[in-house]
Amino acid sequence: MDHTMPMDGSLTGSGSRANPVSAKIEDAAQAVHQTTDKIADKATAQIDRLSGTAHRAVNSAADAASSTAEWVSAIPEQVKQVPAQLTEAASASIRARPIAMVAGALVIGYLLGRLGRL
Repeated sequence: MDHTMPMDGSLTGSGSRANPVSAKIEDAAQAVHQTTDKIADKATAQIDRLSGTAHRAVNSAADAASSTAEWVSAIPEQVKQVPAQLTEAASASIRARPIAMVAGALVIGYLLGRLGRL
């Protein structure tokens, strides 16, 4: 075997033994690579879980906004029906007791007239 000794004191040559420092570096690199893969897998799983949670929250908010929009769009129709309902209720009340309604209107008119003179 032909060995030469460089100035730094390390052996070089054509021997079949691997350099122990190089082997340790390779083992450390392999361990770091495996650890990085484990961390990446865990992070990916967490991101997927959080993504699903965010997706469900967005869907829930969209559903709530949609139902609110439907409810708000129905309000104008309900507002249009109120005067007709009030008119119908007043007409039914007048038909049921016409004399009482006329007497009530006279009393209210008299009181408003008295208040107007003050």
